[in-house]
Amino acid sequence: MLYTFEDYVLDPERRELTRGPGAIAVGPQVFDLLLYLVQKREHVVSKDELLDVVWNGRIVSESTLTSHINAARKAIGDSGRDQRLIRTIARKGFRFVGDVTEGRPPTGFSSGSTVTVDARESPPQAPELPDKPSVAVLAFQNLSGDSEQDYFIDGVVEDIISALSRIRWLFVIARNSSFTYKGQAVDVKQVGRELGVRYVLEGSMRKAANRVRITGQLLDATTGGHLWADRFEGTLGDIFDLQDQVTEKVVGAITTHLERAEIERAKRKPTESLDAYDYYLRGMANLHRGTRESIDEALAQFNHALQLDTNFASAAAMAAWCHFWRKVNGWMTDRSREVAEGVRLARRAVALDRDDAVALTRSGHALSHLAGDLDGGIALLDRAVMLNPNLAAAWFLGGFLRVWRGEPDGAIEYVARAMRLSPLDPEMYRMQAGMAAAHLFARRFDIASSWAEKAFRDLPSFLMVVGVIAASHALAGRTDEAQRAMQHLRQLDSTLRISNLKEWLPIHRPQDLATLADGLRRAGLPE
Repeated sequence: MLYTFEDYVLDPERRELTRGPGAIAVGPQVFDLLLYLVQKREHVVSKDELLDVVWNGRIVSESTLTSHINAARKAIGDSGRDQRLIRTIARKGFRFVGDVTEGRPPTGFSSGSTVTVDARESPPQAPELPDKPSVAVLAFQNLSGDSEQDYFIDGVVEDIISALSRIRWLFVIARNSSFTYKGQAVDVKQVGRELGVRYVLEGSMRKAANRVRITGQLLDATTGGHLWADRFEGTLGDIFDLQDQVTEKVVGAITTHLERAEIERAKRKPTESLDAYDYYLRGMANLHRGTRESIDEALAQFNHALQLDTNFASAAAMAAWCHFWRKVNGWMTDRSREVAEGVRLARRAVALDRDDAVALTRSGHALSHLAGDLDGGIALLDRAVMLNPNLAAAWFLGGFLRVWRGEPDGAIEYVARAMRLSPLDPEMYRMQAGMAAAHLFARRFDIASSWAEKAFRDLPSFLMVVGVIAASHALAGRTDEAQRAMQHLRQLDSTLRISNLKEWLPIHRPQDLATLADGLRRAGLPE
């Protein structure tokens, strides 16, 4: 069976690719890859499927697969930029999209001179940008004048690469590739092209006596623009502890800035060009805002992402979390249906990928509220922290669940860890709300109201925060402030009563429920 497309003929029996009168010699694996894509052109071929067919299931690097895709494209006059015949489908794989005729080629096709195209022998070709955010962490410069300190700063960078590699939504270049630039004056745009990444993290270290100062900066390799820069100082008394501290702070900071940069990039894309990940990013931007209108938009965007990629675990989890947010703020219009849909989405997210820390975080938290499974939700968030110890959301939402389980002091430690990891987080008001609730149940009413009012300034429609403000002021004897807060709470949700508090929040300990009820009752909430 011959396959003809444009002026190319692919002959499986002779293992030959020809174009007009000339034959194009390609490597055996490039030929197998091209042939399989042509034969399976009616559907998207996943990367795993290609690895099984072309490499017989052997483990090969993503760069090896990319180089063979590039070689196949080059052989048929295509490129990663044009994708005229071999198209990359974001988060799914590849598809051959050219018109193919099976059988004998039309008159005029014949063999002749040979042009060789091989993934190993062809000139180096810049790898394509992956279908998710990509970053290379270069070796930090040792400016201390003491070459014996190389081991320390290299260890910091290796830890950063290792920590970033645990984040499922990131594509991270391996240390052996990024360290090839060590000791060189580099052009960040060139590094981005050669490694096929959108972002580059670089930095330096200075040492004076027993103190070190480490600086880092995150750059957009496509423009050379700065996205983030900071410095960290410490002593060399406990080297491993200092390495851990720097790694935690750098990873926490740059993941937040990477997400923001990706969100802004998705916003600039025309609607007709959006893929599932772009809709997910736009949904995240709206989820961060937290208003009723923005959550409605976020839910629609996460559902659209799921329509484009039915196996997108994080999108399913975020959609479930939107349903939780609608419930906790009293926005549900068909409570039983929406709760059931939120539970379905959360369980689907967990089933799709139990190793996706983001999906486990949001789905576990949503299930605690929507399905009443507090212990199960905490177990999922504990697994998320194990998978990615630098995920701020896993820490603060895990803290929230510990508030409801009756562990306020433990919850405060969790939320404080999230704040350290991501001090400029767009969800800081949610972290502040967690602190407020924890201090309320620890009966530190002045501290509770202080934290709650910080959160209130960012989102005045956050019902739980308004409830904590009313209860904490009332329990501290500040009646006027409590009544003003209660008036606002009644405007936000006129259906809330002392008798349905248990349906509002999954408070486990009777004494905690009694504390909240007592405060809200004193502030004026009807029975």
